[in-house]
Amino acid sequence: MAKVRERKVYSFKSVGEKLEEHRKKVTGREDIDLPPIGIKTPLEYGNRSLFKMHTDIKKNISDNLRNLILTNHGERLGLYDFGANLLPLSMEFGTENFDSEAIARIGISVKKYMPFVNLITFESFNEKIDNQIVTKGGIRITYSVPAIDNKKNILEVIIYSGA
Repeated sequence: MAKVRERKVYSFKSVGEKLEEHRKKVTGREDIDLPPIGIKTPLEYGNRSLFKMHTDIKKNISDNLRNLILTNHGERLGLYDFGANLLPLSMEFGTENFDSEAIARIGISVKKYMPFVNLITFESFNEKIDNQIVTKGGIRITYSVPAIDNKKNILEVIIYSGA
């Protein structure tokens, strides 16, 4: 009994054109307007809409995560417990107590309002300038969004506190 092999032969010329080339041919433009996903903060006037909007999902998630971390309880109308509520901890910046409490608060708020975000690491830092009342502190959070990709993203937030 003889073996029968089936082969398919394709010409590279029959593959077609790239999506960008097709869009340019159809619309006459290379750039295509993507639909808006969310409002960009801080608010800025937009060209095509009232405010500038995000069209990239990763930037929108980063912006929303930053707003979640910087919001304190009672600042969001209708959602009293929205936010990480870090302002009451600002006087303890740089201590182990601050770090553990901030990690817990951020974890709880992200789990409740952005459960699709996977928090990876937490770093805190502070700068005290001589003869200054205000201390500049910050936190750096490494996170990923597994539904989009597993790349690590970094978000850095600055918090000022007075003594």
